[in-house]
Amino acid sequence: MTTSKVVFNNILRFFFLILIQVLILNNIYLGGFINPYFYVYFILLLPYETPGGLLLLLSFLVGAGVDIFTNTLGLNTSACLAMAYARPHIISLISTGPDSLMGDSPSLKNQGLKWFLYYSISLILIHHFVLFYLEAFRFTEFFLTFIRIILSSIFTLVLVLISEYLFYPREK
Repeated sequence: MTTSKVVFNNILRFFFLILIQVLILNNIYLGGFINPYFYVYFILLLPYETPGGLLLLLSFLVGAGVDIFTNTLGLNTSACLAMAYARPHIISLISTGPDSLMGDSPSLKNQGLKWFLYYSISLILIHHFVLFYLEAFRFTEFFLTFIRIILSSIFTLVLVLISEYLFYPREK
């Protein structure tokens, strides 16, 4: 894929995911415990070769975009920056070498289910851990917040996997 096409696709994905998050998903509260944060999909799908500074900048922008529309004063931005900081480390931990990173960016199609699950679960949990504990900002609700993290992470992961199967189908 050409560089201009990758940039264009990521710009579209950036705006689309922020719109989906603030217009639809932020209005879903299932029992007060499940809050889907699908916008993290943008960070998950950034190309492998994205330089660290650009990765942090893009993560800052997507988090700030959600914060602006939801009045959360940097909570999403902080969680996105933590996720972006951990991303290269997670990729190096779960990859067997540079040859194991197939394609331009992480995806179910390029890496397979097992690799993509490890990758997605790790980064989504990091994001949700930072987001929910900063939101609670006390340890008196530690276990209640932990349950929210797990349930919301599962729901977010399901949305990511559905998107992977719908928009990036595997070739037969």
